[in-house]
Amino acid sequence: MKRIVPAALSLLAALTIATYGQAFKVGPVRVSAGTVLTFYLHARLNTASGDGVDGLPKGTLLRVKMLDSIDSAVNGDGTEFHGTVVSGLASSGEIVIHPDSEVRGILALLRSRSHPDGFRYELLITSLTDHGKSYVLTASLRPSLTDSPVAPPSNHGAGVSGKSSESGTH
Repeated sequence: MKRIVPAALSLLAALTIATYGQAFKVGPVRVSAGTVLTFYLHARLNTASGDGVDGLPKGTLLRVKMLDSIDSAVNGDGTEFHGTVVSGLASSGEIVIHPDSEVRGILALLRSRSHPDGFRYELLITSLTDHGKSYVLTASLRPSLTDSPVAPPSNHGAGVSGKSSESGTH
């Protein structure tokens, strides 16, 4: 019995020490409503529709005024946000996305091999509605969704990865 007490205490101490592992902390994303962010177009689903949006190349810049505030400390993975297009986009000389088109997206927690914590938050645009016509697409604040050793661009938005941006009031 005398040996069980020290053994139990040793086991308890070992378990207590083992619980102090690496802390899981992902860099925050904070964007205020009214902030204008620049998103990079990545993919367009259903490109067989033959409309002008199909002609927009990967990497096309989409400037969006945020209608909702996003704070990753408060809002969880999958939280939706809304915005409006600030500047229209043209393809083959015709306007295919008009200013004030509605944008919908989500706050996503993505696995990242190059991020020190293994994860990173990203704002992703998932759809755009222009003059009643909806387009399913993917756009993010980074030129690529894949991990890269290159730092993200500095035009992310207020509080996004600690970078500053414009604030739109129009």
